[in-house]
Amino acid sequence: MLFAERIKTTREDLNIPQKVIAEAIGIDVPMYSRIERGERPAKREQVIGIAKQLGIDEKELINLWLAEKVLNIVSEEEDANIVLNIVSNNIE
Repeated sequence: MLFAERIKTTREDLNIPQKVIAEAIGIDVPMYSRIERGERPAKREQVIGIAKQLGIDEKELINLWLAEKVLNIVSEEEDANIVLNIVSNNIE
């Protein structure tokens, strides 16, 4: 959980309650908690809002979010590493 771990760790390090982040991005605390646990995917606009609230570079957090989405799709495939290498080698 690249994205989820990053936001949870940063939020805890900054001593910011989940409620503050949840309110800032317009969702309730249980939904935000599920995002932090990796049980619910965040939307792109939520990722941007979380980055602002936590002082994380927006591009870095979006990259982690996208990487986690890709990983969730291919992680159970037998040849996931091969597929990820193919994708990596074909991105311009």
